[in-house]
Amino acid sequence: MPKTGPAVKLRRLRQPKRGRIEIIPMIDVMFFLLATFMLASLTMQQLNTVKVDLPKGAATPVEKRPLVNLTVTPDGKLFLDKTPVTLDTLAPILRTRMDPADPRVIVAADTASTNGVLVQAMIKAREAGAQHFLIAVQSGR
Repeated sequence: MPKTGPAVKLRRLRQPKRGRIEIIPMIDVMFFLLATFMLASLTMQQLNTVKVDLPKGAATPVEKRPLVNLTVTPDGKLFLDKTPVTLDTLAPILRTRMDPADPRVIVAADTASTNGVLVQAMIKAREAGAQHFLIAVQSGR
C-alpha cells in the first residue's frame, strides 16, 4: 500500500453570500402603491347622483358628510342617490335613507327639468321628514 502525504486542506475561493433585502426597490413599490391608493380615493369623492346639467351659480361648498341626493332628470325621472324612484315611492325610501339627526337633502335638478316635478318631489321629501334642501349648482366662475 502506498504511503499518502499529509491531507491537503482546500480553501473555498468564494465565501458564501448571505441574502440581502434590497430597500430601494421596496421603497419604489411603496411609493407606487401610495400614489395608486391616493388616486383611487380621489375618484371616489363624487356625489352619488345621476349626471345632470346643473344650473350655474355661486354657492359655498357643503361639508363632506354623507347626505341623500335627490336628482331630477330633464325628462322628469327621479333618483335617490342612483336608485330610480317615483313620486309614490319617494317618501318611504327617503325615510329609510335619511339620517334623522341631519334631515337634509341635496337636490340636483337638470336645467331642462320641469318645476312641477321638482316641487312635487320636494313636497314628498318634506313628508318623509326632510327639513332642509341644499340646491346643487354648477360653479359659474
